Amino acid sequence: MTTQPTRAVELQKRLICFAAKIVGLCSKLHETPEARHISNQLLRCGTATAANYGEARGAESRSDFVHKLRVVLKELNETEVWLQLIEQTTLLSAEITGPIVAENRELCRIIAASIKTARGTET
Repeated sequence: MTTQPTRAVELQKRLICFAAKIVGLCSKLHETPEARHISNQLLRCGTATAANYGEARGAESRSDFVHKLRVVLKELNETEVWLQLIEQTTLLSAEITGPIVAENRELCRIIAASIKTARGTET
């Protein structure tokens, strides 16, 4: 039995930590109908990233791996939109959302690079 590459394990941990930060951020939103809607959407896409990456790590083929990474990237992109909406509507301050926005962007870059690498090695 081979072990997962260390980078994959570390990225999985990072995505779980990111999801936990999304949960914490959502708990800070007020209980208005608007905030509840945004919170539910953000919780869904922001926490799905870790689970979908876990699925990618267990992919059955390179094309399946790329497809599942694309799903992770789509969820991260949606997360970015909801975070921007929170900032634009001043539901939370940029001081609170800023570090999560920065981490989201970095994760997007990592996943996009992983997709490019995996696609480049397809036969």
